[in-house]
Amino acid sequence: MPDTDTQPLTLRRILLVIATGIGAGFLSGLFGVGGGLVIVPALMAVLRMDQRRASATSLAAIIVTAAVGSGTYALHGEVSWAGAALLVVGALAGSQIGVWLLRRLPAPVLPWILIGFTVFVIVSQYLHVPTRDGVVTLTPASCAWTVLVGLCAGILSGLVGVGGGSVIVPGMELAVGAGDLIARGTSLLVMIPTGIAGTVTNLRHRMVDLRVGLIVGASAAALAPLGRLMATWVSPTVGAILFNIFLLSIIASTIARMRRKARAQG
Repeated sequence: MPDTDTQPLTLRRILLVIATGIGAGFLSGLFGVGGGLVIVPALMAVLRMDQRRASATSLAAIIVTAAVGSGTYALHGEVSWAGAALLVVGALAGSQIGVWLLRRLPAPVLPWILIGFTVFVIVSQYLHVPTRDGVVTLTPASCAWTVLVGLCAGILSGLVGVGGGSVIVPGMELAVGAGDLIARGTSLLVMIPTGIAGTVTNLRHRMVDLRVGLIVGASAAALAPLGRLMATWVSPTVGAILFNIFLLSIIASTIARMRRKARAQG
């Protein structure tokens, strides 16, 4: 697989990368995710990156997106700082486990991990009824569960190149009773240190295309506030339905890409 750092970024490719960032940024603000579920497949399709490099580049882009998105939520008081601190404890450890696995697992296994993770998130949506006015309640048990949620999110962040919000948002709602907007704002905040830790490790192993990561991140950051505004306009139930539709489209596109690759290889 060619190293995209040595390939010229034509105007067409730059525009496609910007479009990727715009879509990821809107979804980031709307669902409280980093946008990696959009960025990774798009980079593989647009720039022909393999999944390892696309995941590492996506994680770098998420840092910028999450910073702007979490700031937007924080301005409206929709961040749990105590919950974020607990999540970061688990997520920082998990992200290192994830990037270690990313370098060692066979490439054909990675799409199936992404699919399995997405199915898990869809199922978890039906384990609770999302609310808007839930208050974060921290007890010794819920604190332990929150750290565990952060650990799982960190592993997937480093391994699949997602920010981990697809785990953190439902995890916070289940573990500490957070409302949907607070869960999303807190999720984006946690992605900043997690993304930095994973990206530093990936840079040491020359797995990141920083040019593309910065373009995607800047484009996504511009649309994240609009996504957050849209999140306030829809009810928690409608938001959950839209989120599941989004996740199902990711599964479908991943399977389609795997089938195309299998046909190309005979």
